[in-house]
Amino acid sequence: MDKDAINNLTESIIGMAMKVHRTLGPGFVEKIYEKALACEFECNNVNYERQFRINVIYEGVDVGEQRVDFIIESEVILELKSVSEIQRIHEAQLLSYLKAANKKVGLILNFANKSLEIKRMVNKL
Repeated sequence: MDKDAINNLTESIIGMAMKVHRTLGPGFVEKIYEKALACEFECNNVNYERQFRINVIYEGVDVGEQRVDFIIESEVILELKSVSEIQRIHEAQLLSYLKAANKKVGLILNFANKSLEIKRMVNKL
C-alpha cells in the first residue's frame, strides 16, 4: 500500500473512531470501544483482525507473543486506550509492535476524555 493509500486509511479509521466516541462518549473500558469499532469496520467493509498476534523475534529466536487490539487492512496497527492521557510508554509499546510486525503506521486512540485523543506513529523501516 502506498503512502497516500495508508494516509486515506488512517483518516477513515479516525473518522470511524470519532463516530464511536461521539456515540458512546468517554468512560467505558477499552473492550467496549473495541467491540463498537469492530461494528463500524464491518459496516464500512474494512478488513480487520482483532487481538492480532505478533511473534517477537530476537536473534532468530521466537521469544514471545504480543497482541495488538487491531490490525487494519494488514497495514495499520491500532491500539485502543481508555486512560487519562496517552503516555510515552503507550507510544513505546506501539512502536515496538510496529517493529515486530514489520508495519509502517500505527494509531493510538484514547477514548477516556471529552475529545478523542489520537496519536499517529510511523516506523521508519
